[in-house]
Amino acid sequence: MIRTRIIALLLPLLMAAALCAQQPDRPHRHINPVNNAASATQPINEMRNDTARINAAFRANAIGYPRNDGTILWVDSVAGTEWIDSAAINNRKRVLNYPKWGAITLGANIWDPMMRLFGQHYGLIDFSADFSIYNRFFPTVEVGLGTAKHYNDSHGFTYHSPLTVYAKVGCDYNFMFNGNSDYSFTLGLRYGFAPFKWSVDGITGEYPYWQQTQGFDIPSQSATAGWMEICIGLRVKLWRNISAGWKLRYHSILHESRCDYGEPWYIPGFGTRESSITGSFSIYYALPSFTRPKPQPLPEADSPQ
Repeated sequence: MIRTRIIALLLPLLMAAALCAQQPDRPHRHINPVNNAASATQPINEMRNDTARINAAFRANAIGYPRNDGTILWVDSVAGTEWIDSAAINNRKRVLNYPKWGAITLGANIWDPMMRLFGQHYGLIDFSADFSIYNRFFPTVEVGLGTAKHYNDSHGFTYHSPLTVYAKVGCDYNFMFNGNSDYSFTLGLRYGFAPFKWSVDGITGEYPYWQQTQGFDIPSQSATAGWMEICIGLRVKLWRNISAGWKLRYHSILHESRCDYGEPWYIPGFGTRESSITGSFSIYYALPSFTRPKPQPLPEADSPQ
């Protein structure tokens, strides 16, 4: 009974083993890439709409030439095609090309006249003329009139300087040259020169030993002085050809004539020796006979053929 059951269980297993032994060996299945017409053009299809890869491939086989407007012209020496990368133009900062010779502007510094209304006893007025070079450099000439009559309360004397002419020459650099020409922010350098006369009346000298007080005057003295100025300025358009602007000036004397009675208190165009920083406020008028500088348009972008 037991033997019969064992044989019944093992018989199916033996039959399955016999069948497997009769089957021939089959090779293992390998998956190989399919090489056909579609696979050969697959990189081309992937690159068809990929602008970055197209541009990179074109630049690899082309020569780049920088142009005056800041763009690069790519030329394929084999095919003879030319191309300006549109992506480079869109990301490039817009450069405005202004003419070499721009507008001539006249100005009047009204700072000293206004300050004299509030009690200032020196200075008068000065005028300026500048012209634009590429809206970046502004050579400037300034000519003014200066005078002084100042009474010293603490010492009781009066300082006199008759009306005289002074001049300054220099140049300003416009940091906003790539923007609207109606506005400018400048840093400038000036050299000033003034020949003038000065005198002092009512000087009082005390002699404690003799318990006496004696007065004397300094007669008219001739002098010359030259100085340097560094100025920072801002100018804005008010209406049509009229604009206004201020300047903050730092100045220092470079040379001056010697005098037996000491140094003059006031120098026309320079100011007093009490401060090395002064200011000015001017009204400007641009001559209408000169064309306003306008930027040149940028060229349109092309694509590689």
